Amino acid sequence: MRKSIMLIAVLMMTGCGMMKNSAPSSQTAQTSPVSTVETANTAISAGQGAGSALQAIYAQYKADGNKYDYRNMQNILNTVTLLANCEGLKDNYKNKDYLTDFGKGMIASSLGLVSRDNVQTVTNSLVDMVKNSETIQNTKAQATQAAQNTASQAASYANTAAQYAGALSTLLGTFSGK
Repeated sequence: MRKSIMLIAVLMMTGCGMMKNSAPSSQTAQTSPVSTVETANTAISAGQGAGSALQAIYAQYKADGNKYDYRNMQNILNTVTLLANCEGLKDNYKNKDYLTDFGKGMIASSLGLVSRDNVQTVTNSLVDMVKNSETIQNTKAQATQAAQNTASQAASYANTAAQYAGALSTLLGTFSGK
């Protein structure tokens, strides 16, 4: 169990660190076309990560009888992955190009869960989740602390997932019939 928790902490620190190094697309107005392409690639990659995590969360949601179990370790990992990939939305929620590229990534990786018909609704739900909360920053701090105190971190991650349980349940409910 301790090895699993430590592995989770390392994976989370790595994922959050990668997202931190991405350039916000608000910088593209002052940079070269190469930077614009890199920013688009960052948004698409983030969207792909978010779409994959969302699809995994939804599959478990359906398996659990249309309930989001925030105590399930896989749900916790997938939720943290989703949040890490949505971090760019916090700074770019008004940037239509970033949102479009993020949506393209979600459509490509969600196995049909996110489609052209619902991508705007899904993206808006994710934007609302991240822009109104500092939980992503807290999760980063918690991941750093995990290397020092793994037992209490499992509870912290469960708490993070629990904080998003309502929002995720509402979002997952929009996919009924898939």
